[in-house]
Amino acid sequence: MTPAITFSIGLLILILFGWYFATDLPSRKRWLGLILTVFLAAFCIEQLIPPSKKIRLGLDLQGGTSFLIRLVPQTETGITPDLLDQAVEVIRKRVDQYGVSEPVISPQGEDRILVQIAGLDAKQTAEAQAQLQRVAKLEFSMVGDGDIEKIEAGEEVMDPSLTIKSFRPSKESEKEQKILVKRRPALTGDHVSRAFAYFDQQGYGVSLELDSEGARMFDEVARENRGRQMAIILDGEVISAPVLQSDHYGGRAQITGNFDDKEARDLASALENPLRVPVQIEETRSVSPTLGADSVRSGVLAGVSGLALVMAFTLLYYRFAGLVAVVGLSLNILLLIGAMAMFNFTLTLPGIAGIILTIGMAVDANVLIYERLREEMRAGKSLGTALTGAYDKAFSAIFDANATTLITAVILFWQASGSVKGFAVTLTLGIIASMFSALLFTRTAFRWLVDKGGLKTMSMLDLAPKRQFNFLGMRRIAAVFSILLIGGSIAIFAMRGQSNFGIDFRGGDLLIIDSTQPISVAEARKAIEDPNTVIQFEREGIKEMLTFRSAQGTSPEILSKLQAAFPDRGITPVGQDTVGPQIGWEFAKGSLIALGLGMLGILFYVTLRFEFSFALGAVVALIHDVVITLGIFSLVGGELSLVMVGAILTIAGYSINDTIVIFDRIREGLKTGERGTVEQLMNLSINETLGRTILTGGTTLLSVGALYFFGGAVLRDFSFAILMGIVIGTYSSIFVAAPVVLWSSKLRGKSVRREVLETEALKNA
Repeated sequence: MTPAITFSIGLLILILFGWYFATDLPSRKRWLGLILTVFLAAFCIEQLIPPSKKIRLGLDLQGGTSFLIRLVPQTETGITPDLLDQAVEVIRKRVDQYGVSEPVISPQGEDRILVQIAGLDAKQTAEAQAQLQRVAKLEFSMVGDGDIEKIEAGEEVMDPSLTIKSFRPSKESEKEQKILVKRRPALTGDHVSRAFAYFDQQGYGVSLELDSEGARMFDEVARENRGRQMAIILDGEVISAPVLQSDHYGGRAQITGNFDDKEARDLASALENPLRVPVQIEETRSVSPTLGADSVRSGVLAGVSGLALVMAFTLLYYRFAGLVAVVGLSLNILLLIGAMAMFNFTLTLPGIAGIILTIGMAVDANVLIYERLREEMRAGKSLGTALTGAYDKAFSAIFDANATTLITAVILFWQASGSVKGFAVTLTLGIIASMFSALLFTRTAFRWLVDKGGLKTMSMLDLAPKRQFNFLGMRRIAAVFSILLIGGSIAIFAMRGQSNFGIDFRGGDLLIIDSTQPISVAEARKAIEDPNTVIQFEREGIKEMLTFRSAQGTSPEILSKLQAAFPDRGITPVGQDTVGPQIGWEFAKGSLIALGLGMLGILFYVTLRFEFSFALGAVVALIHDVVITLGIFSLVGGELSLVMVGAILTIAGYSINDTIVIFDRIREGLKTGERGTVEQLMNLSINETLGRTILTGGTTLLSVGALYFFGGAVLRDFSFAILMGIVIGTYSSIFVAAPVVLWSSKLRGKSVRREVLETEALKNA
């Protein structure tokens, strides 16, 4: 499909959306809803059919290596945009020699470059790392006169324009020679237009071709210094020092040295694409294709299992209405995957987690609508009237709950790096798709079923507690309990200290190995002889792999020791991560900023939509949930990583989602002027939404539980944190958020009822 056709279809869908919300005619809304659904579904299916439009897999799913490179400034001016652009282009040309398809090479901030190369094995990863770091600063300097022995003995003063360099004149030379070299080069490698490897009787070498200006300058130097030695210096080291035997070289020069075939080709590539500044690799993440395939299988199994459990529960509980919700859920997933294909997003392992979480959260809107429908039908209304009332009354809660989750997803995308952005993308698209499927598709389906299908009534299971609980009456006990949990969580986290943080934050190496024959932790520890390395088993699918967490730059040595100690065990590295301490600190800072901005965004939005007392209650509940979840995670020995930052922000979003639904019902009761004190109305609202709270928590637990059991080692900590967060978030929505609203209003000396009524009067004025 051409871009023009895609644009036209998108514009048509936008017009249909506008028409749908503008019209009040039920028959027209029914037809427009049907046309929109068919158009969007067909459009997404079309995006997934051509092979070229299928969703791209991230490196953690297809195997490959990711390097985060920092340019090291050599002057006070730092790294300019021109230097960054030149480095990106140089690195792109160097990566091209590996023949990989669609490598990702993009600037990150002002002085970093992200390089992602798919399909590299462990050996190629090491070679790529060395090649990417090579500056290839080439200089041609004349050899000066002087007696080096007398200079070093202090018997002769060295010309300040000279410096002493060592080099090996040939492969056969066992001893290095020292020569005096001019500090200022006669010519630099900036004038090299082409470089290629060659082979002759003396072995491998590199032939250079200079541009016209370089050829002129070289010949000029040759004429002035014919018969003298010229040192060829690469990255500060003399690699050869030939005698200039002619005064005309025609823009060609040769470099000979102790090269093999690959070294000559790598040197030629680097010389043809030199970097103007040194670079430092701050982060390396490597996943073998085997581990990537296992991750895909684990992710698909978790997704299918979670989807099947949620669908089965929805069908069982809501019966025919559940069938409509299940079709809407299927449409939700189709829209999500189709959008990812259309916008060419990359699917990562955290992205799969985002899809699975979306499955659980997508049911929430249907639960809100159906629980409202149950109330409307109990009031004796006809099915058509009850459906209209249910959708109208549930809309504000659905919109506000999804908007607050969307705030955390957008902030996570803005602040996150690497594969965690994939989680934010899928969560964002999933929220939008779930609102469409729940609010537009299911409503359109019911309109057709009621108006044209003869649907008159619906039955549903009702397992919600019938007893009215005095939740706010227990607020003091709950406050003591929460304070103890928060204090304990802070104490546990403080006691573990640095052990709470994985290599993403404190820097270091993570090596994952597989073997044809098992290796015990005791055997591995004896082989590597390093008591500071953390060794443990992790399960990935049906495999158990050995992981090593060690100091930065030590994983190659650990791997070589293991392979030497167990040559018959078939040891292969399937994953390697290296993170520098500086980048780790930046990750930590970015994570705190993301969490802080998320809380500020939620505080602002809830204040705007509700009142300040409600916003304060929501933020206190959010902090409560995050702190206790971190405490439990620390208690079980978990390590914080970038993926875990996504989990924490998701917990924040889920907690707010749950709280907003209760607040919406409280606000509704206060606006309608129901009799009773504010505390009584709050209790009534919590009890009225209790069924929805239990059902939504249950469906989300089903999908995330599938992720925990089938999602593999990488996502086990992630899913465990979210499971804990769901339980704690459900508790805080009832026992923390509402009491804080009540206490806040009393401290401020202003009734919550009066605040809500005054705001409503301003809206209607």
